[in-house]
Amino acid sequence: MNKVSTGKVIVCDGNEAAAWGACLSRPDMVAVYPITPQSSLVEYLAQFIADGRMDADLMDVEGEHTVLSVLHGAVLAGARTYSATSAQGLAFMFEPYFRTPGLRLPMVVSLVTRDAVSPTCVWGGQQDAMTVKEVGWIHMYCETQQEILDTIPIAYKVAEHPDVMLPVNVNHDGNYLSYGVARVELPDQSVVDAFLGEKQVNWHACLDPERPMAVDPLTGGAGGIGPSLFVKYRKGICAGMQDALRIIEEAHEDWGRRTGRYWSPLIEEYRMEDAEVALVTIGSMTGAAKDAVDDARASGKKIGLVKIKTFRPFPAARIAQALSRVKAVGVVDRSVNFGWNCGPVYQEVLAAMYAQPVRIPMMSFIGGLAGADITVEHFAEVVHRTFRLAGGEAATGPVWLNEND
Repeated sequence: MNKVSTGKVIVCDGNEAAAWGACLSRPDMVAVYPITPQSSLVEYLAQFIADGRMDADLMDVEGEHTVLSVLHGAVLAGARTYSATSAQGLAFMFEPYFRTPGLRLPMVVSLVTRDAVSPTCVWGGQQDAMTVKEVGWIHMYCETQQEILDTIPIAYKVAEHPDVMLPVNVNHDGNYLSYGVARVELPDQSVVDAFLGEKQVNWHACLDPERPMAVDPLTGGAGGIGPSLFVKYRKGICAGMQDALRIIEEAHEDWGRRTGRYWSPLIEEYRMEDAEVALVTIGSMTGAAKDAVDDARASGKKIGLVKIKTFRPFPAARIAQALSRVKAVGVVDRSVNFGWNCGPVYQEVLAAMYAQPVRIPMMSFIGGLAGADITVEHFAEVVHRTFRLAGGEAATGPVWLNEND
């Protein structure tokens, strides 16, 4: 990342960084319901609005289902909106959550990721976000507090692009990023205004009393035009997702030119130039993984790392290109794919590498569930096991990193 910007510097946690990102993006309406570890994000938004720092209508409703339902109406009426949720709140939001991409509503919602019940747990994990990865929302994962703030305006730019028109979740890890404090630079409001330009929220479906229209009519069934219409809508979401790969890169490049902060839009390659073995990470765990890579490099091991920033749409071609030169790959997840007995990111990387001419051995590692730490020592074990894989040892797994902590 090239750092040349001279904006105002503050010290804040990840939830406040998300609130600042939303504030600078000038939403017209914010609807919220608090849930751990997202609650302080809601408090920051309420304080910003009470202080007159943020010019938005705040709707403090009775639950997450209503949060997203009222925002549907607001977007259809031409408003830019924002919200945030987590875990069981996301589960309670699921019915309107599923409807949002079908309506092509370009809203932005922060997911402060958390492991899901049962057993009861209020600590960090990514099981909530990974559970909804097939619904049609774009998903971006952040590594640091600064990346959280910067990614929210970028998300609006992507969501509102005419070639995309899909909702975006900006995900940051509960506990580690939500409560972790770091130096964050606030871009000037004029920079964000120029970056986002005029709102492009509802050009496709605008509620207007002078032009009454039906929204989301019953479609499908057997016979007539229903099935073909339904296919048309589904193909439209798929096309928007694939177009988003390009728009996400363009939006990150534009943000970098204006702020001096160039985040990797789809994947980040770290010390991959001559790597024989690679780790794949997502979210805040990446910092400890980079330290482990540096330690291994210092001892003469040629290893690199690929961080996934955009998980939906999945950057399959970029992943395959980055990993095609290595002898083995270790993929670390913070959630579980129960049906495949591995992590969901591992399963995605495996699929991305399927078309490669040479089959590269891979191993699934799962750690950090329910707020557990994934330390540099855990990643040293991942490095050790992945080099053994490169040396010809058969893949086993998944390896549960915190099983004996």
